[in-house]
Amino acid sequence: MDVSNPSHKRRWSIVGLLFTASLINYLDRAAISFALPLISRDFQLTSTTKGMLLSSFFWSYALMQVPIGWCVDRFNLRWLYGGAFALWSLAQGLAGLAHKLQALIGFRVLLGIGESIYLPGGSKIVSVLFSRQARGLPSGLFDFGTRTGLVLEGILVPWLLMRYGWRRTFLLLGFAALVWIIPWLWIYPRRLGVVDAHLPSPRSPAPPVAGSRIFNRNLLGICLGFFCFDYYWYVLVTWLPDYLVTVRHLNIVQAGFYASLVFFTFGISEPIGGSIADTLIHRGWDEASTRKGIVSVAFALGVFLIAAMHVADNRMAIGLLMGASLVGLSTGNLLAILQSCAPAEQVGIWTGAENFAGNLAGMIAPLAVGFLITWRGSYLPGFELAAIVLLLGVPAYCFVLTDLEPRLSARRPRANCP
Repeated sequence: MDVSNPSHKRRWSIVGLLFTASLINYLDRAAISFALPLISRDFQLTSTTKGMLLSSFFWSYALMQVPIGWCVDRFNLRWLYGGAFALWSLAQGLAGLAHKLQALIGFRVLLGIGESIYLPGGSKIVSVLFSRQARGLPSGLFDFGTRTGLVLEGILVPWLLMRYGWRRTFLLLGFAALVWIIPWLWIYPRRLGVVDAHLPSPRSPAPPVAGSRIFNRNLLGICLGFFCFDYYWYVLVTWLPDYLVTVRHLNIVQAGFYASLVFFTFGISEPIGGSIADTLIHRGWDEASTRKGIVSVAFALGVFLIAAMHVADNRMAIGLLMGASLVGLSTGNLLAILQSCAPAEQVGIWTGAENFAGNLAGMIAPLAVGFLITWRGSYLPGFELAAIVLLLGVPAYCFVLTDLEPRLSARRPRANCP
């Protein structure tokens, strides 16, 4: 199990496990949304306490991004990722045993701590397993699991809730997922070497984190651009089903089906966009121009969201919403851009900073749309704003962030992504 340069089959098996973990991640974090009516009845929740319960996950999840990124860069990911997965699965399962709101909130906070590993850990592992020219596809593929989790939960979780109730559903989702740890420990090497010869070994000691090396122009561009991307994404996740019911007058089952279709389109486009970029770069295209170009085109497709709001026919609106979900073509490239630009020994902490910015957008976006609906009496301004914010991410990636340069040596001082 000590592997200095893992085989092709082993590398893709690890990506498959990361995909599965990401799927379980979103199943666990979002199951409470479906279970909220049942929980509210048992605990006599008010609107205020409902909001507190739903937001408690993000308290720890957002705040843990940078610390977990620091840990990802320094500790053995075989045990760190496996331990975090066990923590979040146990927190999800034990939430089913909570008999007080305070206990349930506590388990949601633990869930956020455990799940904080998913993006920094996954991105770091991909950066170690694959050369910079080939990271788009595996990056998009492992994150595709989160979108697949959204689709699966719309089908599986309501059925489990109706059949078993929310307590046994949480117990089942949490404890059954622990099986994932067995293949993870079996497949992930005890010692993992790097594929890219330009990168330092992950076992070499990481240098101290200095503000001048972490907080630079490229990281600023990445954080600004990812904030715009996640703002758009969280508007879709939080408000699209309600929009389909309230404005398009679909029933809950229909709204769930079409929303899942939109999310699946978003997800399946993630590895496709990454694969297109990898192929073009392999053929000799410039890496920075290729990845930035695909990100720009994908972000521009967000204008289909505005068009979908203005058409009267529901079928045409769903088609335009699926077009708007092709923004997912950017995702694998967003992660690959960071992996190429960050110093090799700091990929984890850079990803943590990026995801922290994205989760700030996740906190703001639902509130902003709700305020605009109340103020203007329409969903249109909130969705239009989401498309506009997304377009603002293009200059962040194209102009604030400059050339993508690999870190040639962990010991050789040089400017990071000048």
